[in-house]
Formats: sequence, structure tokens, C-alpha cells
Amino acid sequence: MKFNLRLLYLYLFSFVGLLIVVFGGIQIVNLGLKTWVFRDADGFVFYGPTPAKTDPEYVDPEAMKAQQEQQTKNLRQSELANSLAMISVGLPLYLYHWKTIQKEAK
Repeated sequence: MKFNLRLLYLYLFSFVGLLIVVFGGIQIVNLGLKTWVFRDADGFVFYGPTPAKTDPEYVDPEAMKAQQEQQTKNLRQSELANSLAMISVGLPLYLYHWKTIQKEAK
């Protein structure tokens, strides 16, 4: 096998594509674990004093919980979109360059 600059380029971009796919897969596994196994992994906890209902800064705990759940849902959707984008870019990048390497090796 002859080593040249083109072969270095192909291996480098194949490696980069594979890394992108791996990181995207790790994010999806992480998201799945937080969603179905460790449900409180990214929960919000407030340890401060609770204001009285007559206080102007009073926030209904139910409204706060609903807002936190919506924020968690939005964050998870963003993470999923990011992970799928990484995989959809990294996989073709890896496959194209790896198949080119395989063709040249024959």
C-alpha cells in the first residue's frame, strides 16, 4: 500500500466522520438514559425560602413545576435534534471516505 497525501486526507476525514457519529450516538444514549432510566438526572431543585402567598414575588409551585417540565422537554428536543444532525452529517462523511479507501486498496 502506497502512502501519499490523498490517502492521509481520506483516513483523516473518515476518522472525523466516525468521531462525529460516535459523539452523536453518545448524546442519543445519554438522552435516552435521562428520559427513561434516570428521570431525575436533570431535574431542578429549589432550596431557597418559599415566599408567602401574599408576597408580590410569590410564584405558584404548580406553575413553576409546569414551566420546568416544559424547559426540560425543550432541552431534550434540542439535544435530540443536535444528535441526529451529527449522525446525519458524520455517517455519510465516514462512509464515503471509507469506501473510497477500500476501493483504492484493491
